[in-house]
Amino acid sequence: MDIPLTLSIVALVFATVPFVFFLLNRAVYRAPRRVAADAPLPGVSVLIPARNEAANIHAALDSVLSSPLARLEVIVLDDQSSDNTAEIVRMVARKDSRVRLEPAPPLPAGWCGKQHACHHLAGLAQFPYLIFMDADVRLAADAPARMVHFMESNQADSPRLNENGYCGPVALASGVPHQQTGTFLERLLIPLIHFLLMSYLPMRGMRNSCRLSTAAGCGQLFIARADAYRKAGGHAAIRATLHDGVKLPRAFRRAGFMTGLFDATDLATCRMYHGAGETWRGLGKNAVEGLAAPRLIGVMTLMLFCGQVLPWLILPFASGLALGFAGASGLLSLAPRLAGAAQFRQAPTGVLLHPVSIVLLLVIQWQAFFRWLMGRPNSWKGRSYTIVEPASPPKIRPTEARA
Repeated sequence: MDIPLTLSIVALVFATVPFVFFLLNRAVYRAPRRVAADAPLPGVSVLIPARNEAANIHAALDSVLSSPLARLEVIVLDDQSSDNTAEIVRMVARKDSRVRLEPAPPLPAGWCGKQHACHHLAGLAQFPYLIFMDADVRLAADAPARMVHFMESNQADSPRLNENGYCGPVALASGVPHQQTGTFLERLLIPLIHFLLMSYLPMRGMRNSCRLSTAAGCGQLFIARADAYRKAGGHAAIRATLHDGVKLPRAFRRAGFMTGLFDATDLATCRMYHGAGETWRGLGKNAVEGLAAPRLIGVMTLMLFCGQVLPWLILPFASGLALGFAGASGLLSLAPRLAGAAQFRQAPTGVLLHPVSIVLLLVIQWQAFFRWLMGRPNSWKGRSYTIVEPASPPKIRPTEARA
């Protein structure tokens, strides 16, 4: 048996599939259209959960308040911050009546802090559209209007079939903001968000059916119809999860509502994490509910390793036909990264070191998986969460971290 040839064929197959998905998805994953400044649009409530966000909240509010929308409110929930988050919001609210600060009630047992904050915020909102955004997100001035128009333009869609029956027009949509990166590890790992989304999610299938398995989103930025949000149970339906990006769209689809995705590169920016340690912990905190889920981690490891890493391991030892196949698979693995770097304005570091990025991502997933096996909790925003069941939806026990 010619082992290099066999491995190179395997690599070529596993590199071709995500390459084809990327090409198909580029035609579907589009930014919402621009809207005339005087376009009549429904009102929107922008909801921001904030826990120790003094470094971010002022810039986040400024970005939202730059919107020319006539009917706009911004509600910030101070989730028991120990810094001066609340004081900053009060200062902004004194200058602009569209902003108001609300205190978070105590976190009940069985709730993730962010899901509880978003659930409470939704109950305070008055407008028919809800935009949930993290405090480290910065919106473009026209982003709220374009997001609302995206939802309005998708209301005439015909019903689609899922496992539980038919679901109607888009009631929840999400976009991945432009991801700002500073440190070396950020530049290696954060761009993989777009790579995984574009290369392994069948977006056409997601739009042509409302199966739960094709639900996807980004927890940094969501827009929802308020009436559908309440009927679907909103964040209360996913109270235990740390992974709202996947779980909230599934909750909507389970309740009979369609969900969608749009390119938010020119609508919003976000720097998720600062520094190597925060990046590593942040990507691992909800991994067991994503790629590191027990039923998924083996399959995804095989697909990512064989298609994105194996070609580069074969090249030094291959010759003849094996060298050709390995070279072709290596180029196919890099093509989505090169195109993604241009489309999503990503640093070239991750492209040049793409196989290294994939290996590090897999290490994070397996580390998270073994942490779950050992029952070790994840800490985030001063709270500790122990995932006691990885099944969907996982049950999580939140407790306040001790200083």
